[in-house]
Amino acid sequence: MDNLEKVEKIREKTGVSYEEAKAALEATNYDVLDAIIYLEKNGKVKAPEVTSYTTEQAQQTSTEFEQAQQEYTRDCNKKTFGQMMDQFFSWCGRLLKKSVDSKFIIERRGSTMVNVPVLVLILAIIFAFWITIPLLVVGLFCECRYHFAGIDNINVDLNSACDKVADTVETIKTDINKN
Repeated sequence: MDNLEKVEKIREKTGVSYEEAKAALEATNYDVLDAIIYLEKNGKVKAPEVTSYTTEQAQQTSTEFEQAQQEYTRDCNKKTFGQMMDQFFSWCGRLLKKSVDSKFIIERRGSTMVNVPVLVLILAIIFAFWITIPLLVVGLFCECRYHFAGIDNINVDLNSACDKVADTVETIKTDINKN
C-alpha cells in the first residue's frame, strides 16, 4: 500500500482532512495504526467510548440460573430404560459367574462326596425343591457336612452356619440315641 492509499484509509476511518492525515502519517513513519492513535492523542479524532461488561447478575437471575442447573443435573442423572436393563443384565452376569466359580461341597467323614458349582444347587432347589431339601436334611443325619468354597467374604459366614447346623444335628442325634 503506497502512502497515498494510507492517507485515504486514515481519512476514511477517522474523518480528518487530507493534510491532517498526511501529517499524522509523517509523524509516525507511515504506520497507519500509529497515525490513528496519534490523531486521537492530539484531539483530532474522538476516541472510542469505553464500555464495560460485568459477570455479576441480579439476584433474581442467579436463582433462576441455580434452578436451571439443578434441573439439568436431575435430568442428567436419570437413567433410561436401556441403561437400567444393561445394569440388570450386568448384575445377572456377575451373579452367574459367582455361582459358577463358587462350589458346594458335601463331605462325609472327611472325604468329599459331592463338589459341584453353586449354580447346580440353586437349579436343584428351584426345579426339584421337594426332593433336594429333604435329601439335604437326611444328609445331615447321615453325618454329612456342607461347605461352600470360592466365595471370599460370604464363605466364612455360610460355612460357620453350615457347621453350626451340622453340630446341632449331631447333638440331637446323640440325645436321641441316649434315650
